[in-house]
Amino acid sequence: MALIGRYNSLQVVKHTDFGLYLDGGADGEILLPKRYIPKDTPSEVEDWLNVFIYLDSDDKLIATTEKPKVQVGEFASLKVLEINSIGIFLDWGLSKDLLLPYSEEKRSLEAGQYCVVHVYLDKHTRRITATARLDRYLDVRPAAYQVGQAVDLLVAEATDMGFKAIINNQHWGLIHKNEVFKFLRSGMREKGFIKELRADGKISLSLQPVGQEAANSLHEKILQQLQANGGTLAVSDKSPPKVISGLFGVSKGNFKKAIGALYKQGQIVIHADRIERV
Repeated sequence: MALIGRYNSLQVVKHTDFGLYLDGGADGEILLPKRYIPKDTPSEVEDWLNVFIYLDSDDKLIATTEKPKVQVGEFASLKVLEINSIGIFLDWGLSKDLLLPYSEEKRSLEAGQYCVVHVYLDKHTRRITATARLDRYLDVRPAAYQVGQAVDLLVAEATDMGFKAIINNQHWGLIHKNEVFKFLRSGMREKGFIKELRADGKISLSLQPVGQEAANSLHEKILQQLQANGGTLAVSDKSPPKVISGLFGVSKGNFKKAIGALYKQGQIVIHADRIERV
């Protein structure tokens, strides 16, 4: 049986003038229309093709080599293309738009806006559907992260405390305001790090490595930059956060801690407009 809303590796069983038929197992033969067959794709009978399976406008299984922006079971930020009496239609990279039913809308949307959604398979219709009601799909299994662990983040929304983000497609986390040292908005994908696993089950996140190992890495990076620039860098503890982030990819607070440690070690001198290697 083919997995709807996912990539499948299926075998070619028949050629026609309008496309290829692929072996869908219990679902029978599935058409890959001719327009979706790249010229360099092997298409002999018994060849295997990696295709995405979904339902066409007549609710029949169809295969495509187009690449969707999200698969069933995943989260993504998608653009609203159209709103009509049926529902909200989102751009997910395929010729057939993705439906977000009104019942699954969390806030009022307009065409042109972006919305973070989860994609699921409707049990009754087998149609691929989007929902903006994310809570029911997150934190359903215990978190098993380690402090300092690198994770993939999808920024979901801004709050009074910072930014809520989806961790590894599985859990909610929060990037607190004091951890935000660069521009963030809903829909951005970022590499993050587990900062704290709280007793109440909530997870605090950082956009930069945490712990002594991360501090040592930043010390080394600063010293390398100094060496590459003849022993002087036009950046100091008075520099704007954007300048520091652009050079080292860290917050101003962590940078100040790092150069303070290097100063105490006698490795650098800190001036108002620059730092120098001793």
